[in-house]
Amino acid sequence: MVAEHTVKAFDEDITRLRGLIGEMGGLAEVAIGEAMDALVKGSDALAQAVIARDKRIDALEQDIDQLTVRIIALRAPMADDLREVIASLKIAGMVERVGDYAKNIAKRSGGIKERAQFEPLTLLPAMAEIASGMIHDVLTAYAARDAQAAMAVIECDAKVDAFYDSVFRNLVSHMMENPSTISSAAELLFVARSLERIGDHATNIAEMVYFAATGEYLGDRKDA
Repeated sequence: MVAEHTVKAFDEDITRLRGLIGEMGGLAEVAIGEAMDALVKGSDALAQAVIARDKRIDALEQDIDQLTVRIIALRAPMADDLREVIASLKIAGMVERVGDYAKNIAKRSGGIKERAQFEPLTLLPAMAEIASGMIHDVLTAYAARDAQAAMAVIECDAKVDAFYDSVFRNLVSHMMENPSTISSAAELLFVARSLERIGDHATNIAEMVYFAATGEYLGDRKDA
């Protein structure tokens, strides 16, 4: 009876842990989209809403930290269960950083002048869509403990990197041809870099999902 009760309590804790990470990831995903909307439209109100909502993401990370400590202390998980708890703790930290990057993009929206001049503003939303999609897909893989889906997310990172290279070249050329736009172009470079880092974090999360599901690090695979 005690063992059955302990297993049930552990399952409830894991379900709650997954739910918190799912909520956290959903907020981060929305923040990316709204930050980009604020950037393209020049909406200060939308940017401020993204910035303010980041506090909720931070609070969820703290809740996850406390829950994982509680699980380890009271449930003493082992093997597969321990891997999932540790992976979840690390994933929460990565999602929190994604939220920070979305917040930083929102902060840059007010520094862009004469938006019609910048062709990269037509590229950045597409880049953001891929990066945001990676976050969505990797957290779906986490919920399902799907190692193959996690690997598919990692393969998408090359698309984000290609976008970053294209935007970088475009903006550097623009600054050279139009020195008066250097300040705004520099802000957009920061945005592009933030999106590239979101893709990197999605890749890192995918590696943790793979580890939690298989017990192997991707770098240790013989065919890697």
